[in-house]
Amino acid sequence: MNKTLKIRDLTLRDGQQSLFATRMTQDQVDRVRPIYKEAGFFAMEVWGGAVPDSVMRYLNEDPWERLEKIKAVIGDSSKLTALSRGRNLFGYNPYPNTVIEGFNRNAVKSGIDIMRIFDALNDTNNISSTIKYVKENGGMADCTVCYTVDPKFRNRDRFLGLLKGKPLPGKIFTIEYFVRKAQELEKMGADMITIKDMAGLIPPVKSGIIIKLMKEEVGIPINFHTHSTPGYGLASVLTAILNGVDIIDTCILNFAGGPAAPSFEIVQLFCNKLGIETGVNLEAVVKINRELKKIRKELTDFDSYQIFPIDFDITKDKLPEEIDALFDKAIELARERKERELLATTQAIEQYFNFPPPNENVRTAEIPGGMYTNMLAQLKQLKLEKLLTHVLEIIPTVRLAAGLPPLVTPTSQIVGVQAVNCVIDENNGKPFYTTNSVQFVNLVKGLYGKTPFPIDPAFRKQITGSEQETPYNPKDYKKQDNPLLEEFGGVPLAQNEKEELLLELFPSVATTFLSNRIEQRHLAGIRAIQEEKRRKYEAEKAAYDKLSPEEKEKRLQEGLYSYKWTSYDHSEEDHDQDK
Repeated sequence: MNKTLKIRDLTLRDGQQSLFATRMTQDQVDRVRPIYKEAGFFAMEVWGGAVPDSVMRYLNEDPWERLEKIKAVIGDSSKLTALSRGRNLFGYNPYPNTVIEGFNRNAVKSGIDIMRIFDALNDTNNISSTIKYVKENGGMADCTVCYTVDPKFRNRDRFLGLLKGKPLPGKIFTIEYFVRKAQELEKMGADMITIKDMAGLIPPVKSGIIIKLMKEEVGIPINFHTHSTPGYGLASVLTAILNGVDIIDTCILNFAGGPAAPSFEIVQLFCNKLGIETGVNLEAVVKINRELKKIRKELTDFDSYQIFPIDFDITKDKLPEEIDALFDKAIELARERKERELLATTQAIEQYFNFPPPNENVRTAEIPGGMYTNMLAQLKQLKLEKLLTHVLEIIPTVRLAAGLPPLVTPTSQIVGVQAVNCVIDENNGKPFYTTNSVQFVNLVKGLYGKTPFPIDPAFRKQITGSEQETPYNPKDYKKQDNPLLEEFGGVPLAQNEKEELLLELFPSVATTFLSNRIEQRHLAGIRAIQEEKRRKYEAEKAAYDKLSPEEKEKRLQEGLYSYKWTSYDHSEEDHDQDK
């Protein structure tokens, strides 16, 4: 166990994305920026993920400006970090190196110190170009190993596999698998490794073992990232700390828990017990948390839980004796690897702080919470929610057919949508895979990269028409059009490289956003011209009024003024003609 622990605060990106659909406005971010400068977190995740899309789509704000404004205040007091999907950046489809280079260069230039890079297939080849471009531009490459679990097949599926001569695979996602991926990424130039458990499925004992082995086998810092959805998060963070993890991801109290990361305040209380120094200014954290509570109330329309944690000032509030004792008990249980009791204890701690209870559906199904809710929404739209149980049953076989991709965005959504499609096909008297999403076809084809388990060539032919794997070819990429907007004087839609990148990465959303911005600028220009004409008019009228009657008459006769121009009572139509 280390005597120091670095904290990466996720509040302004992953926290608000997990709890409030990424709806924090720039004004709300601005209210906490100066206090964050005082807090002194090792790092703050403020960008990437859903932020660039959401701030354009829902808030009509510029994502580059958001990043630059945060950097302007935070400076070097904390490292700013972002999340991207390697070759996929933010979407499903891969991009050529020209786009990847441009994005990462501009991200670092605009304020990103650490780029967290993940690939939904754990295909390290999809991460290599981002590592290169981030480091070339002076940033740090935080390379991610996505945690996932082996599918749990029904006995019926195992029996059918044996009958067909295709026994189902054994364990794929072993501890050794994750350690090996970390070693690969270190050799590729990673500056740190993050174990990214976006579904919160890593149990505490396994968390401790993975961290311990990675610390033994990898020579760069190890960061642990998890969520609290199924109830493992806090316990798994504790065992990671006890086994020497270097960096932990947390959110500040009012933006923590549930689908978000564990609370910083609770982690700090454990560190106090363990004699571990985080270096965080706790008085600043209290101020931030107080402001976040106001902001959370403002975001109530997007708050699916509407459950506020208790008010807790970590600088002065004392825990009840029985709750304080739970912290000591949890540490002892974590050291003894008594997992069931440890989980009960950490969940009791979170219950005291009034966090949402564990999501039993997610824990039982062993899938991400977002995947679960999206499948349910897809079925509800068709009034077929009764089929959800069957969808959950076939996810393992759909996932196997697609090469056992980790269940992390976007592959979790691809597998989830396809499982729903299969069950709907069956419900309509059709065979599985009659209806296939474009993304599922591309996944099976090989466009997204190498899957952890080989795809059956016969299945690939059934889905794509060819047995051969077809990897991504940059030559197939078509650059987005950048049209001239004649109605606004023939200006291009994207007027600089950053806007061109937005257009490449978010074509539909960025087209709307950039068009609106150009229209606003055009109208502002018209208003500025009108204002200049008005000022000129008033100045000339004021000068004219000071003249003697004789001088006024003389100037009118000389044609220096017209009666209309010197009169205030001419019509709006006449004024428009003056423009």
